[in-house]
Amino acid sequence: MAKWFNTNSWLYRKRYLLGYLLIIAAFAWLLVIAGTRVPSGLSPGEREAFVTSAGLDLQNIETLTESSLPFYAAQRVVIELLGPSTISIKALSLVLALITGIGAVFLLRRWFKPNVALLATIIMVTTGQFLYVAQAGLPSITFVMWSVWLLLTATMITTSAHHKKIWKFLFFLLVPLSLYTPLSIYLVLAIVSAGLLHPHVRYVVRRMPRLQLALLSTMSIFITLPLMYLIIRDPSLGLELLGLPETWPPDLAQNANQLLQQYFNFIHPQSGTLMMPVLGLGSIALIALGAWRLFKIRYTARSYTLVTWVILLIPILLINPLYTTITFVPLLILMANGLEFLLRSWYGIFPRNPYARFVGLVPLAILVAGLTISGIDRYYYGYTYDPASASNFSKDLTLLETKIRTDDRPITLVVGSDEVDFYTAVANMSKDGEGKLTVTTKPVDTTQRLVATHEAQSKIDQPIDTIITSASSKDADRFYIYKTQ
Repeated sequence: MAKWFNTNSWLYRKRYLLGYLLIIAAFAWLLVIAGTRVPSGLSPGEREAFVTSAGLDLQNIETLTESSLPFYAAQRVVIELLGPSTISIKALSLVLALITGIGAVFLLRRWFKPNVALLATIIMVTTGQFLYVAQAGLPSITFVMWSVWLLLTATMITTSAHHKKIWKFLFFLLVPLSLYTPLSIYLVLAIVSAGLLHPHVRYVVRRMPRLQLALLSTMSIFITLPLMYLIIRDPSLGLELLGLPETWPPDLAQNANQLLQQYFNFIHPQSGTLMMPVLGLGSIALIALGAWRLFKIRYTARSYTLVTWVILLIPILLINPLYTTITFVPLLILMANGLEFLLRSWYGIFPRNPYARFVGLVPLAILVAGLTISGIDRYYYGYTYDPASASNFSKDLTLLETKIRTDDRPITLVVGSDEVDFYTAVANMSKDGEGKLTVTTKPVDTTQRLVATHEAQSKIDQPIDTIITSASSKDADRFYIYKTQ
């Protein structure tokens, strides 16, 4: 058979590198779209996260007894630099999502062949669940980020011959930081168990210089000390980090049904802040195939880690199904496992027939293209036009920020009782100067520009000057501006 192309050409030799660069560029573009246009508003959870970040106070220890404290602290810094706005609340998550995507590229490249890693990466960055978590100004993205980078650094320590000191430093730095996030301890336990049980990992650990291991361990313990102190001050924080629910005993039957709805309800999909099922039918089929292959091959270090991790997570998710984001990375690895099995099986049938090997790629390419297009399509149209999903995201902060920037006069904002914490945080962190925005829950006589939210406008009986509206078909009257007395 004649060659269709020159296998010695630079383009062919660098095909995977170019593919990864294109994926990262496309992923960055998707993040920009997700952060600014779809859904382009704040969910109730993001508003609460903003209030938590704005309320952090080093002089008040009670405000620091929050899970995912490093995320909230970093988000506070970003908002102070950029000012309170929709994009500043989401900015940290978008950056962490990009870092997570880059880490996932390297992780899959180390665990699988280049063609499998490339296809799995394409599916991952276009999954609706990941795009939603990536743009949400919530700590949820750290669940995925810690998982990816802990696995990557642990893998590089045991397999890489270059820059091992850097990878060791990163691993011992990430382990204590990840413990501030709920359920991260289970991955740490899975990695530690692999180090104790797998012969190769034990060999690598035994060869580490004792002084180096002692210094790195001391650094990890030092970073963990504030967390231990906060748990002593508030024991409920420790229970939250373990993933245990606030109410006990949990309804296991209802929780199991919720998990089934989130992953397997393909006949009656549901809309909401997070659309369900979170993965497509094709992805679930690949995951099932990957799980079956993982069961057959249990002797590798990665199999030890993954199986232990999943076994630890299953009972936690049954008693608290709110943390399903933590399953994204193990499911991604199982999906890549399934893709690798398909390719290996087909190539095993036709080891020397180039035509058959090429033809076998056609249905796989159609599958990957279908998963990619359907993931982006469902995310874009669902969060743009589905009333049950789009209505969960408020654009009020953007509308208010526009009004503040265009009006030089101080503003008195009348809000509802459940809005006061959010808008007070906005006023406190505003970069427009102290006193530019005053927040109250009761109508007052003022010479300032008087504005009321949709919820509070019924409290004020004054002539209306302007109504600020959104593009929503319902409750579009978001702010009422009254004539100055």
